Amino acid sequence: MSKKISRIRRSKKTRSRIRIQKVDRLMIHKTPKHIYAYLVDKDDRVITSVSSQSKDIRDKVKYTGNCETAAEVGKLFSIKAQELGIKKIAFDRSGFKYHGRVLALANAAREAGMEF
Repeated sequence: MSKKISRIRRSKKTRSRIRIQKVDRLMIHKTPKHIYAYLVDKDDRVITSVSSQSKDIRDKVKYTGNCETAAEVGKLFSIKAQELGIKKIAFDRSGFKYHGRVLALANAAREAGMEF
């Protein structure tokens, strides 16, 4: 089984469990150069999103494929979600390992006030 197929299989399992809980979720996606964070509601609609391609992030960092950028994305995501009145969410890592940039984004969002 290839690496991508394994990741997709893991993500399907996680999403099915989160859907049963009926809570909003922080869904992430990452590529070698960028990281994306989406706030998805109970009905699978994207409420807001932040990425390393956002103008606010690009102005602060030099390179977008590292943990520093992921932490900035996490902070900005948390601010946007709290403006919408959302503090408690589920963390959907989309099958990616909880390590490196995924971990940095999650920790930064928690430090900025999100609960998951």
